Amino acid sequence: MKNLTRPGLQLLILMALNGCTFTGTGEGQMSRQGASDQPVEFVWKSTDAGITGTMTASLPGDVFEGRFFQITSLTKGELLDPLWVHWRRGWHDWPYWGSSWSPPYPTTQFITHYSGKVVATLTSQTGQRMRCRFHLSSPAMGMRGGGEGQCQLSDDRLVRAVFSAK
Repeated sequence: MKNLTRPGLQLLILMALNGCTFTGTGEGQMSRQGASDQPVEFVWKSTDAGITGTMTASLPGDVFEGRFFQITSLTKGELLDPLWVHWRRGWHDWPYWGSSWSPPYPTTQFITHYSGKVVATLTSQTGQRMRCRFHLSSPAMGMRGGGEGQCQLSDDRLVRAVFSAK
C-alpha cells in the first residue's frame, strides 16, 4: 500500500465500497423429443467472481430466474501439517502443486477446493422450474472461466448450455 498513488488508493477504496460485479453469458439449445431445437440465452451475475450469483435463462416464450452455486469446500491449512511428517514441508522435492503456487504449497490458513460443479435452480413467472448442473472449465475462476452443462425443465425438456470464458 506504501507505493500506491493517491488516485490509485481512491480507486481501490471505491472498488471495495462498491464491490465488484461480474457478469457473463451463455447459450444453449432446448430439445424435446419430436420437436426441433430452440435457442436459449443465459445471463449470470455475481459479486464473488462467479462462485455464486443469479442466473437468467431466456427460452422462447418464458424467462427463468434463480441462484447458482459452485460446490466448494474449505480445508484448514493446519490440516495439511501431517502431510509433511517425514518429508520436507511442501514436498519441494516431489512437485505436485504446480508452478502457480508460490511457495509451491498452500500456506494460507484456509484453502478453497473448487469442485468445478455448479448447480442452479431457476423458476419462471408461470411457475415452471428448471434445474441445472454445469461443469466449469477453470473452477477457480468460477463462472468467469466458462463451462458447459445441462438443465432440465419440470416438463422434462432438456437444455444443453455452454458458457464462454470472460
